[in-house]
Amino acid sequence: MKSLRAPPRLEPRRTGNALIVAAMLLSLCILSLIKARYCSAPYGLSLSLSLSLSLSLSLSLSLILQLLLIHRSCVALRAEDEDDEGDVTTPPKIVAEETVTVISKPICSETSKRSNVCRAEGDARLRGSSRTIFLHPSLTDREWKIKPYCRKHDGPAMKNIEEWTLKPLASNEPPPRCTVHHKVPALVFSIGGFTGNLFHDFTDVLVPLFISSYQFHGEVQFVVSENKPWWVSKFISILNQLSNYDIIDADDDDPDAVRCFPRVIVGLSFHKELGVDPSKTATGYSMVEFKTMLRKAYGLERPTAAPWADQRDAKRKPRLLIISRRKTRAFLNERGMADMAMSLGFDVRVSEPDNTTDLAKFARLVNSADVMIGVHGAGLTNMVFLPAGAVLIQVVPMGGLDWVARDTFKKPSSDMQLKYMDYHIKADESSLSDQYPKNHPVLKDPDSIQKQGWYTTSKIYLENQNVKPHLRRLRNTLLEALRHLPHGLKEA
Repeated sequence: MKSLRAPPRLEPRRTGNALIVAAMLLSLCILSLIKARYCSAPYGLSLSLSLSLSLSLSLSLSLILQLLLIHRSCVALRAEDEDDEGDVTTPPKIVAEETVTVISKPICSETSKRSNVCRAEGDARLRGSSRTIFLHPSLTDREWKIKPYCRKHDGPAMKNIEEWTLKPLASNEPPPRCTVHHKVPALVFSIGGFTGNLFHDFTDVLVPLFISSYQFHGEVQFVVSENKPWWVSKFISILNQLSNYDIIDADDDDPDAVRCFPRVIVGLSFHKELGVDPSKTATGYSMVEFKTMLRKAYGLERPTAAPWADQRDAKRKPRLLIISRRKTRAFLNERGMADMAMSLGFDVRVSEPDNTTDLAKFARLVNSADVMIGVHGAGLTNMVFLPAGAVLIQVVPMGGLDWVARDTFKKPSSDMQLKYMDYHIKADESSLSDQYPKNHPVLKDPDSIQKQGWYTTSKIYLENQNVKPHLRRLRNTLLEALRHLPHGLKEA
């Protein structure tokens, strides 16, 4: 008797199960490859999830659960990797095909309203001909540009100053080969701008150069752009005090030269007009050290205005130096001023410095003076050579120029250990009284002229004015100056 039970259909079921198992194994293999490729990438997780959703349309629920478990492991691995990165100190690398974000400190900063400075320590390769400095990628991840002259706020001054570029070495190119190896830092600066005017020579370049280089005790290499050979020659005694090495002229350097330095500084630090802020210097040095450096550079004998112990010097007359001018803001009664000063007991010298003056010789003349007097202008910058305790008298032209006189020469004088005095020119002491009617705003209302801008103010009161101080009033000023001197002269 035949059985009524239908025969079992084993072959089709086994085939279906085998296909499911094979599909699952294949998916696991695929996902393993996906995990290895994408889990460590920033967007690996989203790519895997997208692929999972597409596979879930054709796979069973169990396969989706397996996918989710694998993604959880990816997230866990990512978290572990991120935790480990906090302890890794390997330097950042620039990769050609993949963009890597490097977080590095800025190498350029504003040191004052007048100056920017870039600093980098490490592999620095300088090509002066192109004004380019190549840096190791670990030092910066971007380009920086700077004009190394301390008047960044002044368009006319900066107009002809060329930019320097600091940039990371390219990862896919060999670095430029060093043709010269230097063992000391490079200090890059410009001597363009307003150099050639003694005030700007010192306040824009020489004092900031002292601020930036004095800490190296001569072990620093100067690299200059916008070079003026006559300027370097004029101030070579000062430059040689600050650097033990011949200056590199970037304008005239070999176009193929690549100079390698262990450290580079581009730009000079400015603090204040003709001044140094000791709180901002490396070891607290100030204008006292600056003046000491000048005495050494020019062989100046008098650190102070006090008479020496030598009997002949103790008896010598105090010396008055009159800074003469010829083109503008000239003393119209210079001879009378000198005669009056001699009657008070001064040994009087009159001199007019210019760009052709032997600076060493003139510095020694200034250093021999006890009192120096001059109309507001670049010539008063020679105050840097006066001995401590000497008196500086600034004759301020009429025209509401008190603020200019204050900022340029009055404020710096105390840091130079000088006694400052001023003499303000009145309308009847100015040549402008011969050029304008008595009630003209130039004479009666200088403030209204100043409101027209600096160009107009400068044109009238600085470029078109000479002065004739009243000798009786000036006499009182010189008597007061005598009382400030340590010569024991209480009465004239």
